[in-house]
Amino acid sequence: MKKDTICRLCSSCCPVEATIEGGRLVKAERKSFLPEKKRMRCPKLNAAVDIVYSPERLKTPLIRENRKSGTSFREASWDEALDHVAGKFEFFKETHGPQSVCWLRGMAADWGAPWDYANRFMNVYGSPNTIGNGSVCHVAREMAHTYTYGAMTAPDFRQSRCILVWGKNDGDTNPQAFENIIFAKEQGAKLIVIDPIRTGLASMADVWLQIKPGHDGILAMSMIHEIISNNLFDGDFVRDWTIGFDALKDAAGDFEAEKIAKGIWLEPEEIRNVARLYATTRPACIIDGNGLDMQLNVFQQTRAVCILRGLTGNLDIPGGDLIPQPIPIRNIRLKERLPEGIKSVAQDYPLFNTFHETWGVNVQSTVVDAILDEKPYPLKMLVVQSGNPAVTMADTNRAAKAFEMLDFMVVLDLFMTKTAKMAHVVLPACGPFEKTQLNRAFIRNYPIILQNRVIDCVGESWPDWKITFELARRLGMDREFPWRSAEEVINYQLEPVGVTVDMLREHPEGIRVEDLAHEKYKRIGFKTPSGKMEICSQRLKDGGYLPVPSLKGETLNPISFYTERINFPVVGISGARTRCFTHSQFRNIPSLLNREKGCFVDIHPDDASGQEILEGSKIRVETPKGSVLMNARISKLVHPGSVRIGWCWGDLDPRLNLNNLTDDDKRDPVTGTPSSRSFMCRLVKERR
Repeated sequence: MKKDTICRLCSSCCPVEATIEGGRLVKAERKSFLPEKKRMRCPKLNAAVDIVYSPERLKTPLIRENRKSGTSFREASWDEALDHVAGKFEFFKETHGPQSVCWLRGMAADWGAPWDYANRFMNVYGSPNTIGNGSVCHVAREMAHTYTYGAMTAPDFRQSRCILVWGKNDGDTNPQAFENIIFAKEQGAKLIVIDPIRTGLASMADVWLQIKPGHDGILAMSMIHEIISNNLFDGDFVRDWTIGFDALKDAAGDFEAEKIAKGIWLEPEEIRNVARLYATTRPACIIDGNGLDMQLNVFQQTRAVCILRGLTGNLDIPGGDLIPQPIPIRNIRLKERLPEGIKSVAQDYPLFNTFHETWGVNVQSTVVDAILDEKPYPLKMLVVQSGNPAVTMADTNRAAKAFEMLDFMVVLDLFMTKTAKMAHVVLPACGPFEKTQLNRAFIRNYPIILQNRVIDCVGESWPDWKITFELARRLGMDREFPWRSAEEVINYQLEPVGVTVDMLREHPEGIRVEDLAHEKYKRIGFKTPSGKMEICSQRLKDGGYLPVPSLKGETLNPISFYTERINFPVVGISGARTRCFTHSQFRNIPSLLNREKGCFVDIHPDDASGQEILEGSKIRVETPKGSVLMNARISKLVHPGSVRIGWCWGDLDPRLNLNNLTDDDKRDPVTGTPSSRSFMCRLVKERR
């Protein structure tokens, strides 16, 4: 039997066809517009059966019996486990106030409608601390897009004549996007890649700029200077639809290519050529990626990249960067139920907390602050959903110390992660093929496509929505959570659109209730306070931040530990997201782990010879925060003076945890983002 659904083993949300035999998943294949021979294969999807039926899947609730033992859990029924957790919710509300409880969300299996359910639960409970990981994911970039032209754009690859990929490698992370890029290139589109690493896309590019890590904003401002000074911008769009062009021109004046090129490891002519190619080849689109995230100045540097789109007239045109047409679903978060006067632990980042109606609070580092420093007040209880923060958060030793101090922690996950091992209660969540839900990717823009349950939950695992709803009812929230199935709540959310789950199942390709439109701003303006693209933002100025991405060349140094570069002279870069894993997930799946060659430090041959480092040498990478021990891999993929360090292996071995090296002391002032992407470090060859 064939069934249509959405794969959510990573954030790409690929439509797939699942083959079911005897109620079991036996195969899942990604749908594609390309012929069979040209389609990109996804190792995770190929291993879907191994993941779903892994012997390591959590299949029953677990309760810690002895906190001191560290690993002593016993199996429990759902009733016992949920009653225990509900009792703790009541206890901490009575003794420390509802704000002492936090719900922390990661980026594992399913990000979408279940996040709305957790927010509704916590808002009714009375706590403002439903906190996502957006400060280190794409939400910080989305805020930059939103503050510039009102929404996060989406590149229209297939019709583009010039594609600029900035800090992203879709060959490893997004099969659908990668296929679109290949298709456009075969139709004659120019491909520009900006990346510190010679990725697969960089090797295919017409132009590749191997930029110094963390210096993307400086390059963007230099491109802006080149475009303005040579009158390559779209004068009509700038005149009619932007605010702040003169301020931008003034700010960009200190970023002439000759002045800044050497400092960002480029040649002036490289910068000029890329600026001219992008500005004069229309339509053009930009896909900015996770390489811009996890940087100390992610917000302002992304703003600079965003401005390039409008400056060249490539906003919301075929082949350019499209303004999405979001689905007007019902907002069910009940934020109005929060008590007045109680602010979240992330209250020092008010603009980030409020820029979007439904994203909510996303500065996850403040959770650790509140536990360790009790500022602005102490957190006593933590629910971790779909995340492994003991491995993935910056300065992992500090984060782990915080989790050990908690009075009570609950983890919802498919597997026993490092974070789950620290919990008091572990609740087994089911995987994406075992649940029906809406994904954010298909509610932020048309068409609406359903993630449809194709098999029953494995063991006694439950979908996230059911865990949340059943817990809510135990806390007296029956009126707020009346739904008994995913279909009921999804129908309620989609009621304003006039679409139902049954309709979506009849149309697995998706339903569009609004025709695709371009240049919508000419009818309705941009969704900014001025109704225009805001190069200069009054909201930022009123908040005490730079209203344009940079003024008079004043930029934050984007690399952690830069002031200690004498002792830590090498630029460290967090390693690639491989096709086999999603962040720290699935390294416990043998068929995927065996496809990888291991965890390495990539070192340029020039740097390796200077320290007598050979292929396979044991290398200790050190920063002021800690160290990792990995094998050396001699590679010209990296620039001399920099190394790329294997990322997200800490669940397998704490000595491999890149976040032993990273810093959480300094953060982007707008989004609270620490620099987990780039930092100064040193290499020490281990003596045998």
